[in-house]
Amino acid sequence: MQNSYFAFGQYDAVLITEMPDNVSAAAIALAFAAGGSLRNCQTTALMSNAESLEAMRKAATCGYKPVVAAASGAAARP
Repeated sequence: MQNSYFAFGQYDAVLITEMPDNVSAAAIALAFAAGGSLRNCQTTALMSNAESLEAMRKAATCGYKPVVAAASGAAARP
């Protein structure tokens, strides 16, 4: 665990941890939830700047075109 905070609002506590992988993070979240002492548990995976840049580069080359963009392009053709 790197940091922990008490909070006002929907969640009473926020924990910031670093896990070796997403499977390990899911396992600890499941263990916490299964213990019965939590009413609600939410896990949010964070990415580093390098990982987010890699994802953006990959998104730019995946070839996906939104249906709306394809439809408006077809409508604009004579």
